[in-house]
Amino acid sequence: GSLVRTFTPFYFLVEPMDILSVRGASVVMNCSAYCETSPKIEWKKDGTFLNLVSDDRRQLLPDGSLLINSVVHSKHNKPDEGYYQCVATVESLGTIVSRTAKLTVAGK
Repeated sequence: GSLVRTFTPFYFLVEPMDILSVRGASVVMNCSAYCETSPKIEWKKDGTFLNLVSDDRRQLLPDGSLLINSVVHSKHNKPDEGYYQCVATVESLGTIVSRTAKLTVAGK
């Protein structure tokens, strides 16, 4: 018998957009992916996966969006500014990566 692989829809409903923020503001990077089996959502910043488990300022929202509480930005410390990507994984299917969204923090 031949194994027929049916097409399983797996795609982004919402992808993050470029955001201009100010220091101390809260920012939400939107992301939502669709699949019959719920995708696992992770976030990359500047190409590196964010460890949100031990992060007290950044958190994953139930829909997959990334919330950054009180953006940190100083002359020598710009931990939030950069390029973000949403990464959705479904075990049996694979991984899709969103467009890259830039978070810029405006100075005074």
